[in-house]
Amino acid sequence: MRADPSPPLPAARGPLTEALLAAWRGSPPATAGPLPGAPPWAAADGDPDRDPGTDEDLQLALYCCNELHYRGFAGVDERWERHPATTALTTALEDAFEAALRAEHRSRPIAPDHVERALWELATADGGPSLSAFVAERATLEQVRELAVHRSAYQRKEADPHSWALPRLSGRAKAALVEIQTDEYGAGVPGESHAELFAETMAALDLDPTYGRYLDHLPAVTLATTNLISLLGRQRRLRGALVGHLALFEMTSVGPMGRYAAGLRRLGVGGGRFYEVHVEADAHHQQVAAHDLAQALVDDEPHLASDVLFGAAALTAVEARFSGHILDAWSQGRSSLRPAAGDEVEPVLAAAS
Repeated sequence: MRADPSPPLPAARGPLTEALLAAWRGSPPATAGPLPGAPPWAAADGDPDRDPGTDEDLQLALYCCNELHYRGFAGVDERWERHPATTALTTALEDAFEAALRAEHRSRPIAPDHVERALWELATADGGPSLSAFVAERATLEQVRELAVHRSAYQRKEADPHSWALPRLSGRAKAALVEIQTDEYGAGVPGESHAELFAETMAALDLDPTYGRYLDHLPAVTLATTNLISLLGRQRRLRGALVGHLALFEMTSVGPMGRYAAGLRRLGVGGGRFYEVHVEADAHHQQVAAHDLAQALVDDEPHLASDVLFGAAALTAVEARFSGHILDAWSQGRSSLRPAAGDEVEPVLAAAS
């Protein structure tokens, strides 16, 4: 399978992304000053009247800054990745996003040996209306296609953001992460990585599986689900939160993945192997993630106990907003995607496919 080319830059969604994308269309300056015309989000304290987790301008800017560490963008000089202006902006946006998440999750002290139990309590808690149950029982083919477009932001790079933790762990926790990630990457067999299997699912749904193809259609609540993992992954100080995120991710995967597979079968659509592989793999991964990864990390570094739970709680928060956005839109008979420039809301998928 040939590597996808770097995607084109998206359309701006506000003054922040306008300034950022305009700068990236040129060469990085030799000076280390801020980006010209950077608006209030570039300030460390952000704008108190806007929610970083749902702000379209902030989440797209943060996604783009993160993307320079993955596939980059066509025509953007790769030196922008480490340029001080990009780094300063990324830090400010991440700090605003993290502060909002921490304000939502008021962490309490937890005994290090109770982390695994606390994760299972989160994993089995009632999370409200179930997006996967809706897909299994009621979703139309167009709604399933919409969901695949949303999930493409992460699934087409699946496992990569969590792999930032590998050089930051040791012992049992590192061994557990290697075991999980090996399966995510298809045990090294070309075409078998979960990111590639999701491309097959997209193709079966008559969607374009090209990496980054639908970025302009993805709302802030979708970008936030991926930005969260990059935020946790790119900073060593947040390794505990990244482990907590991955642990809960694996511990809550089997049921939803089985329901998504059932939804595809109900609609007579192929391409369900991505979901079926997850049901099989994550039945084992959930135990490894809870005990051998998360609890083992805290056994070695007890001071990370609260961070592990913060990462898990942050995952719960962004996923709840994501699911709520989609279900609200579908209940009102409208698309949950953003129209790209020149598109109406309803024909987004028709135009994209």
